[in-house]
Amino acid sequence: MKRLVINTIEKKSKISKDIYGHFSEHLGRCIYEGLYVGENSDIPNVKGMRKDVVEALKNIKIPVLRWPGGCFADEYHWKDGIGPKETRKKMINTHWGGVTEDNSFGTHEFMELCDQLGCDTYINMNVGSGSVQEMSEWVEYLTFNGLSPMAKMREENGRKEPWDVKYVGVGNENWGCGGNMRPEHYANEYRRYSTYCRNYTDKKLYKIMCGPNNDDYNWTETTMKTIGKRGTYTSDLISGISLHYYTVPGVWEHKGSATDFTREEYYTTIRKAYKIDEYITRHSDILNQYDPEKEIGLIVDEWGAWYDVEPGTNPGFLYQQNTMRDAIIAGVSLNVFNQHSDRVKMANIAQLVNVLQSVILTDGENMILTPTYHVFDLYKDHQNATLLASYIENETIGTETDKIPMLSQSVSVLEDGTINITLVNMSDDKAEEVKVITVEKTTGEVSGKILTGEMHDHNTFTDKEKVKLADYTDFKVESDGVVMQVPAMSVINLKIK
Repeated sequence: MKRLVINTIEKKSKISKDIYGHFSEHLGRCIYEGLYVGENSDIPNVKGMRKDVVEALKNIKIPVLRWPGGCFADEYHWKDGIGPKETRKKMINTHWGGVTEDNSFGTHEFMELCDQLGCDTYINMNVGSGSVQEMSEWVEYLTFNGLSPMAKMREENGRKEPWDVKYVGVGNENWGCGGNMRPEHYANEYRRYSTYCRNYTDKKLYKIMCGPNNDDYNWTETTMKTIGKRGTYTSDLISGISLHYYTVPGVWEHKGSATDFTREEYYTTIRKAYKIDEYITRHSDILNQYDPEKEIGLIVDEWGAWYDVEPGTNPGFLYQQNTMRDAIIAGVSLNVFNQHSDRVKMANIAQLVNVLQSVILTDGENMILTPTYHVFDLYKDHQNATLLASYIENETIGTETDKIPMLSQSVSVLEDGTINITLVNMSDDKAEEVKVITVEKTTGEVSGKILTGEMHDHNTFTDKEKVKLADYTDFKVESDGVVMQVPAMSVINLKIK
């Protein structure tokens, strides 16, 4: 038996709701067909947005959505996506599949989608191929409430009132597809572009600087050094810095199948997913040198599993299936983000629908919820809760070359005092008994939900509920805690009143 000890007295950082954020790019069938079908579609929609997808996302309390990219953001020119749809410019999406982008989903459509979802907006601006003026005018178009050329243009396009924009990304992957810049050059460009992202309301824009890929610690060090300590120039300059990390089982050219993998490949994948903990820790150590007060958030705005595309699909569309292996990745990653919530203020899984580690897949009018979706459903009550100090006894499992801890967990306390536990058993074949001990709290009512299955299990359009949530009842309340029976390959949410 392992013990999970929870110190209910030691309240730590607030778990930002935006750690449970998502990412939507003009890539494959994420926007078109996935989120947006147009007002004239036979698929039920509200102002072009799929009703079934919107309702499913509202159920997991989607807190924030990033758009329009990704690499697409740094070739996107926002004025092409406003005005009458029949006169909007068409372009070739050179990054993703070489297909025609007709710009029928633009600024107004994105803001409408977020309004239907009830979520905050995260707009990634174009630094790679755009100008300071273009970015400045987009911010004005979005947020200025007064007499100006951009405000007039917005009204002419059907929107008199400005929108509430919370997050602005000043560039994306500028070390790569966003311009192949060196960190010193990008940091100076960031200072210039950020200066012209004006605050037109009392709500200051949360400005996010392009941060590192994976373990590029030099990028973090150099950009932070060039920016200077927060407050040295102005607190309006930077609010957060991004981090991108994808879990790729194989090599970039042959990443591996989403559904056809061995036990050895499973453990390789989970070991690589767990690397995000090391990367966050080491990048945070650098940030602590320049921002010891932890005012600058670490924004993990692209994360998740990346496999080879499904056979017969466009290689540029990045469409992949989603198994219990991905549920384990999601559970482990979200637990890590919760544990680092003193620094991690937002995370955005890539991507929302039909691309990479999606929570939803669509095929025409049909929709399925993936195992990853169900993990977000299990974890949604962590949003804006308070992290509690916790410790779990563990053991090492895996193969000769890939070793991982067996169990992953995070614990929060809700406003009503409920203890909210998320627990992952990463073993493919070994169940475990775990005793939960809540220090300084008497155990009251206990309830839970569980997601479990074989590692290859996944939902299809002919078997939509192969993997789904179930009530979790395999526990026993004792005088000094709760004893849980934790199956192999499972993700559990346990609530203790």
